[in-house]
Amino acid sequence: QVQLVESGGGLVQAGNSLRLSCVASGIIFSINDMGWYRRAPGKQRELVSTITSGGSTNYADSVKGRFTISRDNAKNTVHLQINSLKPEDAAVYYCNLRGRSWRGNFDVWGQGTLVTVSS
Repeated sequence: QVQLVESGGGLVQAGNSLRLSCVASGIIFSINDMGWYRRAPGKQRELVSTITSGGSTNYADSVKGRFTISRDNAKNTVHLQINSLKPEDAAVYYCNLRGRSWRGNFDVWGQGTLVTVSS
């Protein structure tokens, strides 16, 4: 069973930076896509950024130029560097990983980490 643990959320002043991390544990053969999503209060969950096994990245228009996704395959970890935080970035951030474990294909979500932005 693959499990994800997220960290790095917190209360940050607008304009500052934050780095989110998500670590996968379990008997993992490979991880294909890694991604970050977020859900703001009263809104639906939205895609923030994804990164493929080959390193190709994708970003929501609202975060381009401010957010950077990266992955460490040796540590089964994905990071999200958030710069120039805006009040509208406040949300619960979730990581999502898709890959293959000893039990077959998996598509798992983290428990979420809260990012609060003060103006």
